[in-house]
Amino acid sequence: MLFNSYVFLFGFFPVTLAAYLLAARVSHRLGSGVLVVASLFFYGWWNPTYVPLLLASAAFNYGMSRGIVRAQALARPALAKAVLVATIVADLVLLGYYKYYGFLLSTINELAGSDLAVVTLVLPLGISFFTFTQIAFVVDTYRSEAREHDPLYYLLFVTWFPHLIAGPIIHHKATMPQFAALAKVRLDWLALAAGSAMFTIGLFKKVVLADGIGAYVSSANAMSAFTKASLGVQVGFFDAWSAALAYTLQLYFDFSGYSDMAVGLSFIFGVRFPANFNSPYKARNIIEFWRRWHMTLSQFLRDYLYFPLGGNRRGAVRRYLNLVLTMLLGGLWHGAGWTFVAWGALHGTYLVINHAWRSLRASAGADLSRSTLAGRAAARTLTFAAVVVGWVFFRATTFSSAVDIVSGMAGLNGFVLAASDRPALGAFADWLVSAGVTFEPAMQMSMLPLAAWIVSLLVIVQWMPNSQEIMQRFSVILDSRDAAPAATRITWRPSLGWAFVAAVTFTVALLSLTKPSEFLYYQF
Repeated sequence: MLFNSYVFLFGFFPVTLAAYLLAARVSHRLGSGVLVVASLFFYGWWNPTYVPLLLASAAFNYGMSRGIVRAQALARPALAKAVLVATIVADLVLLGYYKYYGFLLSTINELAGSDLAVVTLVLPLGISFFTFTQIAFVVDTYRSEAREHDPLYYLLFVTWFPHLIAGPIIHHKATMPQFAALAKVRLDWLALAAGSAMFTIGLFKKVVLADGIGAYVSSANAMSAFTKASLGVQVGFFDAWSAALAYTLQLYFDFSGYSDMAVGLSFIFGVRFPANFNSPYKARNIIEFWRRWHMTLSQFLRDYLYFPLGGNRRGAVRRYLNLVLTMLLGGLWHGAGWTFVAWGALHGTYLVINHAWRSLRASAGADLSRSTLAGRAAARTLTFAAVVVGWVFFRATTFSSAVDIVSGMAGLNGFVLAASDRPALGAFADWLVSAGVTFEPAMQMSMLPLAAWIVSLLVIVQWMPNSQEIMQRFSVILDSRDAAPAATRITWRPSLGWAFVAAVTFTVALLSLTKPSEFLYYQF
């Protein structure tokens, strides 16, 4: 079920909230049980055949976590570790079967020239998210950092509908106590107002901003540079950059919009989520970017992969190797394909260069805490450009089409604009022609409407406050050093003025729901 659908907005959510409030009047556990049932219904709306898989995964991980606790209570550390390893392997095998089985067979066929039958499996919704969430819980159980004796609250933790489909990846230490403390018997009007405001911001991001610019880079759009590149059509400079920037902005507003909606929905019930985005396109280096983009995944990869690999404790070379390996696996987590591997490798290389440059500057006596305005602007521009290039590999359907688009961005495929754009450019068009730009009618999409979208959205991501900064007065997200909101004059408060703004924003979003679109992370 999609958050951006009428059935969710006017059916599932109000019914679930009302049922929970009524059940919580009877007992705390009954209210929690209602939320579990509602979450399973939410998950099964798309395909109910995968509900048993979700339940089996939760039962298995809960049972194995209890096994680890019992082994440790009996002072049998070897058994506890064996149970931990078996649990992680089983979780990864399940994830690998659904997500990577077809990719593995295709790769074997390509390398060995074999003809193995490639089975296309439908990826269960949210399998990466609920698998990683449970791996973290089991690992922390082994570390004696997690203890959950009640299967009802564990099941609610795993299936909680606001985060189940596309995150954020929630951590038991922060959220489990909140689930266990749920005892709301009456509606908290302030929480409803603040949560609804956060949800409305996310809904607007998704259906107006992300879907608006997404139409230009959709696979259904024959004029999109990504579509043309996948068909072997050469992509020029303007076409390539416009498509890359459009997808960069679509992905941000789509995924951050979903996260905002998840945070807002959960807050209405009294549960706060961690931040998942903190204006990542304002980052001045790639290290900072990964502290701002998909923050819960970054923290998971750091805590459960990079640190266990040795982190930065075994010298510079090992540190850089660990960074690249972590990002390669992070790329594979996003999707089964060589384009995702390339994206992960690219970001691993970015991080190595960034850390090496900082080390070089520090050894030369530079003060890394000081910078000039021009230096900060240049650093932000360079970081953003590097991220845009990376997103080309993330979006492209094949490695070769990604390379073709990047070649176009480098100007290697010529400089072409649509003939329909020439009249609007006036005398500037003549200057472009003298500079080597050609105007052609065939297979060229008008750049002017797309350019207007790109400029407008760049202004928003670079200079406007983000959602958590707007909502900072009411702490709708869990406190985090990496997500500390910056000061801004545009802050939400429960007032008639803000109610009017929210109503208008929600109405505009509703009018854009003529055909609800899936989230880009819907089946990761």
